[in-house]
Amino acid sequence: MFTSLLQSGTESFFSSINGSGESLHHLLNMLLWGESEVEGYKLLLTDLLIFLAVVIVAFVVYFFVKRIVLNLVRKLAGHTKTKWDDEFLKGRLLVWVSLIVPVLIIWKVGGHAFSEEQYKKALEVFGEVSIIVLIFGAINSVLNAGERIYRRYEVSKKFPVKGFIQVVKIVLTVCAVIFTISSLIGKSPLSLFAGLGAMSAVLMFIFKDSILGLVAGIQLSANQMVARGDWIEVPKFGADGEVLEVALTTVKVRNWDMTITTLPTYALISDSFKNWRGMSQSGVRRIKRAVKLDLQSVKFVDEKLLKRLESFKLLDDYLGHKKKELEEWNTSEGVEASDVRNARVLTNVGTFRAYVLAYLKNHKMISQSHTILVRQLQPNEYGLPIEVYVFCTDNRWVEFEAVQSDIFDHFLAVVEEFELRVYQRTSGNDFAQHDKDLDHN
Repeated sequence: MFTSLLQSGTESFFSSINGSGESLHHLLNMLLWGESEVEGYKLLLTDLLIFLAVVIVAFVVYFFVKRIVLNLVRKLAGHTKTKWDDEFLKGRLLVWVSLIVPVLIIWKVGGHAFSEEQYKKALEVFGEVSIIVLIFGAINSVLNAGERIYRRYEVSKKFPVKGFIQVVKIVLTVCAVIFTISSLIGKSPLSLFAGLGAMSAVLMFIFKDSILGLVAGIQLSANQMVARGDWIEVPKFGADGEVLEVALTTVKVRNWDMTITTLPTYALISDSFKNWRGMSQSGVRRIKRAVKLDLQSVKFVDEKLLKRLESFKLLDDYLGHKKKELEEWNTSEGVEASDVRNARVLTNVGTFRAYVLAYLKNHKMISQSHTILVRQLQPNEYGLPIEVYVFCTDNRWVEFEAVQSDIFDHFLAVVEEFELRVYQRTSGNDFAQHDKDLDHN
């Protein structure tokens, strides 16, 4: 079917060559062999000389097309404003197209160089197969250029098309192989396509990963689950980094240590993974970290400590409101503030929490429109965790870590002002230093 359509398009152009070929045979036979009978090796030698001349003409045409026409096309494309033509020139599209003309010359004209039918038939098969390969290569180059052009737009990050293009390439490859086989065995390609039905089970086994990848790719694109440029974490495959490519059967992730992890596309459907796209698009990034305080340093605020804490401007509102509230409650209950067993009294850890909250609410790099939470977690063998839950207004990795570190540097340094201690597991050096202090005393 394919070759018959192609042949019908060129038959009118090459129909007149047959008569010219016979005249050329007769003339060359007269020059080489005179009036003697031409047969056997003489006839074959004449055919080969004529075929060699056709091949030379084909190479001259190819040289002309490649050196002059293609260079002219490249120069014209270089002066255009659009970048689409540049993508087509990067591939091998023009090379495939330039080869079609000389192959057609060898196929249609070279066939008339031979007197024997078997040589004509072999050259015809060669021509059909060559044209199939060239057309397949040209279409493949167009698909590659189309993908590169599509990747220039932002929409390509949300809807990757490489997987779908690979499906089209697989279909084209199968069709090219079938047309090639049909030309070699001299049968209609329709009969070969019909035979694919009987091999469906084998084909599904061979292309299992491709089928699973295609279905997964459709789901990923339709639901916008992952796209090029996203930061994802897939612990099962050790992937933690930026998505470089979402293809038919694989997804490439460049980890933060600059290694590349390749995982099956369908694994993103069958297994769980974390996508940080929401954080990237929100413009903020969460800070969730705790300072662990030594439980033995927790105590009530006495007059000496209260006087020191009143020097913190960030605590003015809290201390003023809290002292009034506690005084009213103690008065209503008829207890003295000094009676810590029955009265409500300030604690250093509660005041520290209030200071941390006030500090965060006055920090220019903390988002005031998102959650600002300072809470006390369950005490454990590592002390009393005071957790900070806020959002930084700069979600760039380096800048975010710098802001987070600055905040906790301050908290760790100021905690002693509240007569609190940060918990740290005791080591052998601590015991040794303690013994030295006892000996020194």
